[in-house]
Amino acid sequence: MPELPEVEALAGYLRQRAVGRRVDRLEVAAISALKTYDPAPSAVTGRAVVDARRHGKFLDVVFEGDLHLVIHLARAGWLQYREAFPSAAPLRPGKGPIALRVRLDDGSGFDLTEAGTQKKLAAYLVTDPATVPGVAKLGPDALTADLPVFTERLRSRRGRVKLVLTDQAVLAGVGNAYSDEILHAAKLSPYALTDRLTDDQFAALHAATRQVLGDAVARSLGQRAAELKGEKRSGLKVHARTGLPCPVCGDTVREVSFSDSSLQYCPTCQTGGKPLADRRLSRLVR
Repeated sequence: MPELPEVEALAGYLRQRAVGRRVDRLEVAAISALKTYDPAPSAVTGRAVVDARRHGKFLDVVFEGDLHLVIHLARAGWLQYREAFPSAAPLRPGKGPIALRVRLDDGSGFDLTEAGTQKKLAAYLVTDPATVPGVAKLGPDALTADLPVFTERLRSRRGRVKLVLTDQAVLAGVGNAYSDEILHAAKLSPYALTDRLTDDQFAALHAATRQVLGDAVARSLGQRAAELKGEKRSGLKVHARTGLPCPVCGDTVREVSFSDSSLQYCPTCQTGGKPLADRRLSRLVR
C-alpha cells in the first residue's frame, strides 16, 4: 500500500509534470472506483491542473476553479504516468486493471490502476477535500506532528502500538510497512501497549517516525512514479525481509502473520530476544 512517502513523491511528480496542462478528458473505466457523481467527470474538461497535494495517504490533484480529484490508492492501487497513451479510443468499462484515466492536452496523462480482485481504490471529484470521509477523519500528519501532539494522540488510544500508529484517525500517513520500520528504529515491540510506554519511549518513537518517514521522502522525491515501488523496497530494514539478517544486529528478521496482513520485526532489537508467537489468537510477547 502506498504510504506517506510514496504519496508525497507522487504529488511532487505531478507538480513537476502535470501542473499547467489542461485536461482533455477524464475517463472512468471502473464505475465503483469513482465515489461521487456531482460534479460529473466532464466538469474537469478544459481545466488546468494547478497543484497536487497530500492528505495523509490521500493524493489530491487540484484543478482550476477549486475542483479536486482526491485519490486513495488502497492496498493494490497505483498511479501510472504516461507520456503518450497507446490509443485515443475511450476506455472500455470493466476491462483490465485501469480504473480511471486523466488525459492532458499535450497527449500525456495518468492512469489509476488496481491489481487483484479486491477493488478498493477510491476516487472523489469534489470542491472541498474535507468532504471526503477518509480525509475528514484524519489525525495530525505523522511527519509534522511535534512531540507533545504525537504523544497526546497515541496516548489517547489504548492499544498495541503497531495498530495505534497505523490508525489514520490518530496520526495520518503511516501504514503497515513504515510502522514496522519505525518500531524497529525505536526498538519497540509491535505489541507494546500505548498506555504503558514511558516518556522516553514516546520520544524515541517520535524521533524514529520523523527519521524513517523523512528519509523515505528524501529518497522518493524526484523519482518517477514507475520507480517509487523499487525505491521503497530498497530502503526497508525489516518489513518484507523475513528470514534475512537484521542490518543493525544480525539477528534473523521474524514475521507474525494474520488473515490479511503480516508484520516483521527483529527479536534482538525489539523484543528482548524473544520471538512473537505466530498464531493470531495466541498470547503475544510484549
